[in-house]
Amino acid sequence: MKPVYIINGFLESGKTEFICYTLDQPYFQIKGRTLLLVCEEGENEYEEKLLKKSRTDIEYIEEEEDFNPPHLIELEKKYKPERIIIEYNGMWNFKNIKLPFHWTVEQQITTIDASTFPMYYTNMKSLLAEMLRKSEMIIFNRCDDVVEELSNYKRNVKAINQKADIIFEDAQGEINQIFEDDLPYSLDAPIIELDNEGYGIWYLDSLDNLDRYIGKTIQFVAMVLKPEEFPKNYFVPGRMAMTCCAEDMAFLGFACEYDKADKLRDKQWVKVTAKVAKEYFADYGGEGPVLKAVSVEQTKEPKERIISFT
Repeated sequence: MKPVYIINGFLESGKTEFICYTLDQPYFQIKGRTLLLVCEEGENEYEEKLLKKSRTDIEYIEEEEDFNPPHLIELEKKYKPERIIIEYNGMWNFKNIKLPFHWTVEQQITTIDASTFPMYYTNMKSLLAEMLRKSEMIIFNRCDDVVEELSNYKRNVKAINQKADIIFEDAQGEINQIFEDDLPYSLDAPIIELDNEGYGIWYLDSLDNLDRYIGKTIQFVAMVLKPEEFPKNYFVPGRMAMTCCAEDMAFLGFACEYDKADKLRDKQWVKVTAKVAKEYFADYGGEGPVLKAVSVEQTKEPKERIISFT
């Protein structure tokens, strides 16, 4: 069987850039040759230096009728590749694609220019849907000016393909934004109860999207930390977290105002119910999340004392 990688998307969606990047990565290197079939020429071209380095032969297929099993087999015989990459034409209906029987699709990836996505989604939805339906990964690039719309874009794509990994990228690289739909708790709940996973996500999301939580009531199990420099009636309820490896540990928590904070002990385990506010706090060096305790109750140490982001 011959492994095939299909990269599809509309013109100028970033297909060529993605393939060039992938061919240049050590993890994608092989001893044999790679056949690259280009069905659509955009502004970016493949450099001879990269093709030579990656042992890649390139063939252009300009007409959809020429993309057929007999012709593809001829190209396979000509180049004898170990694998095949197809940069498919976004204007060719993907449901009509036909490959030789012994070609096996190892991975299908769709690239999307986020700045033009609404136009294509509105006017060419059927073509777009056929691209997305079997893609394992969907990459939205050029997201810099449409960050506020990305949650909607994700919902649009998930309606077509629920299993695909969806990645958003801007000029700085991948956007690690947590969307409201991805939260493991409901923001509309009277009390947002945070388990181990929920606490870690809430902590990270609060740093980037604090406005979501202002005025909300949260509840979680935490260890008490009482920094000496903190003002009276404040402490930090939080959790130890392993962000990468056992050597990379950090205490994650925000300042909490509590009128009986002086009664608490360092490393004591408590269940905290508190409202979230945004206030200036000297230890932050500016505004940030400050919790207003509704209740703080002593509780048992949890089975999993350390939460993980690995």
